[in-house]
Amino acid sequence: MKGIFRDVSSYISEAWQAWNRFWFTPTDPATLSLIRVLAGSMLLYTHLVWSLDLQAFLGQEGWLPVDYLRSQIQVETLPDGSMETDAEGNPVAAWSVWSVFFWIKPVWLLWSVHVIALIVFFCLTLGLFSRTTAVLAFLFAVSYAQRVSPGAFFGLDKINCMLATYLMLGPCGARYSLDRIRRLRRGDTSPAMPSTSANIAIRLIQLHLCVIYLFSALAKLGGENWQAGTAVWWAVANYEYQSLDMTWLANWPVLVALLTHITVFWELLYCCLIWNRFTRPLMLWIAVGVHGGIAIAMGMITFGLSMIYANLAFLSPATVRRWVDPLAGWFAMRLTGAK
Repeated sequence: MKGIFRDVSSYISEAWQAWNRFWFTPTDPATLSLIRVLAGSMLLYTHLVWSLDLQAFLGQEGWLPVDYLRSQIQVETLPDGSMETDAEGNPVAAWSVWSVFFWIKPVWLLWSVHVIALIVFFCLTLGLFSRTTAVLAFLFAVSYAQRVSPGAFFGLDKINCMLATYLMLGPCGARYSLDRIRRLRRGDTSPAMPSTSANIAIRLIQLHLCVIYLFSALAKLGGENWQAGTAVWWAVANYEYQSLDMTWLANWPVLVALLTHITVFWELLYCCLIWNRFTRPLMLWIAVGVHGGIAIAMGMITFGLSMIYANLAFLSPATVRRWVDPLAGWFAMRLTGAK
């Protein structure tokens, strides 16, 4: 009996140590910094597009008027079931969403806030005052997404908000940033130190991706077209989204079925195989193929790229530094005047 208790105690101790290593091992912030550059540029571009018709999207009387959104919000009720009212007897709404654009009325103020948000996204991309701009970028990204929801709220907005959420948790400007160049100009040549918060931010992105793919696969398993192996055909042949003529696939039904079932099995097994160092490259390359195909064949370039950017969280900092450091070093030398 003592042997059983000893073995159980040893197992619990090892599991606890593994948990701590997974979450709290300091890691090089290179991967998080690369994601900051890419996600920041995506935030800048996707929100810059709103400028083409800003009032229609975000104005008080736009396509989704604020008053209409308020009418759809559930009314707050008291414990006895009666409606809570304000001093004037009006029902108090239980706001389930939040956006700074709910309270902006003058057009000049709307444009001012929009320009400030674009500046924040631009600074995040360049890594200028990264810890501050990361928090502001998150608040702005959520504000835009909640204001246009549900009329213009898509997967891209969700991934943008997801990455913005986790970028503000770690030192995303430790590398590949103007913050780093400013430190070099002040004579601080010490390397970016491994960080526990960088590891936590990356782990959260990784786990969030696993949840996304798992539930996406479970939903597909109940779809008739996915079961029949024709879902890929119906996706690429849809003229509403088609940006590349893929109708030649009609002559290759076996290939269509293969691509359909590979997509489902890849999403279903992603949360298991992505952690193994031998199967991880295969899972990442399939991710590039799936999301690259969505970007090229279905016109969802920004969504496809944002998903690929999120998958970069599984690249080791050593791999990122091997690819990015030479280019970052070249820029740093030009900006600091070093030789």
